[in-house]
Amino acid sequence: MNSDHLHHGSGNSFVLILLLPFVIALIMYILATLLSNGRHKRWPLYRTVFWVLGILCAASAVVGPIANRAHMDFTAHMFGHLLLGMFAPLLMVLAAPMTLVLRTLNVKLARRLSYVLKSWPVRVLSDPIVASLLNVGGLWILYTTDLYSAMHQNVLLYLFIHLHVFFAGYLFTVSIIYIDPTPHRSSFIYRAIVLVIALASHDILSKYIYAQPPTGVPIAQAETGGMLMYYGGDTIDIILIFILCLQWFRANRPRAIAHGSVSS
Repeated sequence: MNSDHLHHGSGNSFVLILLLPFVIALIMYILATLLSNGRHKRWPLYRTVFWVLGILCAASAVVGPIANRAHMDFTAHMFGHLLLGMFAPLLMVLAAPMTLVLRTLNVKLARRLSYVLKSWPVRVLSDPIVASLLNVGGLWILYTTDLYSAMHQNVLLYLFIHLHVFFAGYLFTVSIIYIDPTPHRSSFIYRAIVLVIALASHDILSKYIYAQPPTGVPIAQAETGGMLMYYGGDTIDIILIFILCLQWFRANRPRAIAHGSVSS
């Protein structure tokens, strides 16, 4: 199935199918916000804004002009990758959806959800190393094999890869910065080390793409796309680093104050 069939031959029905998950996620978040405001303290407006922006970024990567252009232009594809796999997950993590869900559910359902969050599968998947392997490792497989060209010929593969890029990016972000309640917490040092290694691997991949274009990608587009991946990815990563460092500082500040008062 070629790219024309993916976004043109299928007509509006295919576009609606792609948009449906984003519309559902947006409606559910807004409904949860309204329910939460009726039971608890008002849900912060900025978190809702983060969610809306995250949904828009993710949706624009799979539906619309950027997605259509991505089948013919690797630079557009890479821009979509940054939106879908990095920026949208960051915005949606900052929206604290799990906290909102726990505030909305009744006590019985909230306890069941908490039990799931404490389970060993979630513990494994939320480990920073596992999350980074799924995230950055998946990108290495995508761009260093024939998988990139193959996904434009098969609609199911196309959907699977884009789902993986988003969820792996979200999982990685969740494993590095803790906005929602996290039963399985890793130390700041551990997360910082994994983050540095993951960022280095991402940058090395962007340089590899620049020097060795994926199958079917013109050299000029690979060079531009590689540079976009490098500098665009670093820009988003700076935000991630800032948040991690801020959380680290806040977590250690009370100890530092207490230690100083004892010493005096």
